[in-house]
Amino acid sequence: MQNAPHDLVAEIRALKADRRAAILAHNYQIPEIQDLADVVADSLQMARQATALNAPVIVICGVQFMAETAAIANPDKRVLIPDPAAGCSLAATIRPEDVRAWRAEHPDGIVVAYVNCSAAVKAEA
Repeated sequence: MQNAPHDLVAEIRALKADRRAAILAHNYQIPEIQDLADVVADSLQMARQATALNAPVIVICGVQFMAETAAIANPDKRVLIPDPAAGCSLAATIRPEDVRAWRAEHPDGIVVAYVNCSAAVKAEA
């Protein structure tokens, strides 16, 4: 972290080591966050990498659906997100009730949900 106080960076690295945590940062995060991350990737690759890491604690530096996806894929790991209210405007464009309404109108239709949607929407797909 170029602009962060050295003691803050050292404290984060010490906590990460002490708690055996891995930090996954979305590629839109600022460079100072990316510098601390074990993985920097897009949302799909973050989900894939979370399962490959040998860490009992996963810290997701991204938005809510990224943490949900990591938690679903890693039920035995503790998944943390620094800001649980961090949302994605794309993910917010569809809600579970929207999927249910569409299914009611199109009973033979097929619903495909991409990684960039909430766990609740994925459950309806």
